[in-house]
Amino acid sequence: MLSNSPLSFACGKTMKNRFALAPMTNQQSYDDGMLSDDEFIWLVMRARGGFGLTMTCASHVQANGKGFPGQLGIYSDELKPGHQRLTKAIKADGSLAVIQLHHAGMRSPKELIEGDPLCPSKNEEHGARELKVNEVDQLIKDFIKAAKRSQECGYDGVEVHGAHGYIIGQFLSAEINKRSDHYGGSLENRSRVLFEIVKGIRETCGNEFLIGVRLSPERFGMDLEETKQTCLALVKSKMIDFLDISLWDWKKHPEGDENASKTLLQHFTELELGAVRLTVAGKISSAADVKELLSHKVDFVSIGKAAILHHDFPIKAIADPHFKSIATPVSESYLRNEGLGDAFISYMNRWPGFMEE
Repeated sequence: MLSNSPLSFACGKTMKNRFALAPMTNQQSYDDGMLSDDEFIWLVMRARGGFGLTMTCASHVQANGKGFPGQLGIYSDELKPGHQRLTKAIKADGSLAVIQLHHAGMRSPKELIEGDPLCPSKNEEHGARELKVNEVDQLIKDFIKAAKRSQECGYDGVEVHGAHGYIIGQFLSAEINKRSDHYGGSLENRSRVLFEIVKGIRETCGNEFLIGVRLSPERFGMDLEETKQTCLALVKSKMIDFLDISLWDWKKHPEGDENASKTLLQHFTELELGAVRLTVAGKISSAADVKELLSHKVDFVSIGKAAILHHDFPIKAIADPHFKSIATPVSESYLRNEGLGDAFISYMNRWPGFMEE
């Protein structure tokens, strides 16, 4: 079966199947970024449930880049023991261990950080101040250091989080980024931070390290055509192994009329990506969804909500072509059996219609 076939990347790493655990906020770790037992259990259960690639939640590369309570951090060597424990367990079940590198930028809640949130440009709505040039340079260095730290902890690779309006997406956005230096203005300048991060990770971690980039095609000040241009420039650079496009809904059409004649998915599957693999996320909830996506030039699928509901979604989907994710709402006891801790359950209770009242 296609979904059970292995997938090789340009760096030489191989996924045992076409299922990845999408990076998901779960708020289960400690305030200092240290891995908790609850987050360990949540992730390792997915590796044991058959995911060929198990990705962490967004993990901040600077202490002041925190985006949510209970976030797993990768900004300090003091956090290494938890990550070493995690990667060993994930890889023991034959899954690739990947960490998502993140900085929330202007989206950092003030109560979680020291000082004001940071942004490419001053942003009054978020109370964020503009990064100085030396601070931009330090941000790039800290992403690269976090990748090297991740490699030392046993991760097979990293995903650079450029989606969902976080700091890299803020640089990419002409709506948010109003800088007049070499990090603002043209798309080439606005994407410079992303490309310098990726280049630095490749040079520091070597050619056998897995590198992916996550991007948003729209919302958060993003422009669909610019996102596509950025994808093609990343492909041309030959520095990454996969692109992760967050679609929200894989059947969705673009917002606005200009590009609405085809789905967001089609906009990206029509790109010439060469050796770069493509994954997408967004309401993938059945074996049939997976089969259709894999038949449309998607190399592997990233499962989010359905992976919360089924730690063994890949096993079920591979075994049964008619498998569909359980309908919501579900009970608290159901989620506990699927490996969610108290903090994650509380977080999911905020999702309308997800949990029984």
